[in-house]
Amino acid sequence: MADEYALDLEELRQLQGIAKRPRVVSLISSEIRNLEKLSKDAVIAHASQTPVPISTQARDPSNPALNYVTLASFSYDQDSDKVKIYLSLEGADQEKIESEFKAMSFDLKIHDVLGKNYRFTIPKLNSKIVPEKSKVMVKPTRIIVTLFKASKGNWLDLQFKEDKLKPSIDKEKDPMAGIMDLMKNMYEEGDDEMKKTIAKAWTDARSGKTADPLKGYR
Repeated sequence: MADEYALDLEELRQLQGIAKRPRVVSLISSEIRNLEKLSKDAVIAHASQTPVPISTQARDPSNPALNYVTLASFSYDQDSDKVKIYLSLEGADQEKIESEFKAMSFDLKIHDVLGKNYRFTIPKLNSKIVPEKSKVMVKPTRIIVTLFKASKGNWLDLQFKEDKLKPSIDKEKDPMAGIMDLMKNMYEEGDDEMKKTIAKAWTDARSGKTADPLKGYR
């Protein structure tokens, strides 16, 4: 989304460079300011989507950079109170498990399993959990992670889906809708040459020669 805003801003600044009438220049400047704010908000929202877990547990100073094998395969079931996640792994030791539970995420590290270290993490759960009640249990052939739900109910999925993070875009907040209105105003305010240029851009866009009506100004 931030990349789309950047492209829109670039084209609007090009229009600003060729616009002459004060009203048209003012309209373009206003739209540029709006897009700059939306672009900044999109960058902030993206940066906040994936929290980085910070472990408070003591690290081994003799091993500052451990390598981990990601456990990508798992299964889970649930009831209204909790979710249980099952990880297939033989030879794990309960004493060598490092777990970190947060309200919307958890991070599990399993050390020294036949000379390897394993990791399983979900940075964004489908809903909130109770960290202090959640736990890890080691079995001979698998590891069970129990997450206690903060509120009773059924989760549609274990992980929070990315599309839920995307804000809905209505006409007032849609940058392209603003550009279309801007071009209509430019057509009404412009001279004969400006009207011809805009009309040609729209004709090319509708005929499929270009999907972007603003390319007619380049």
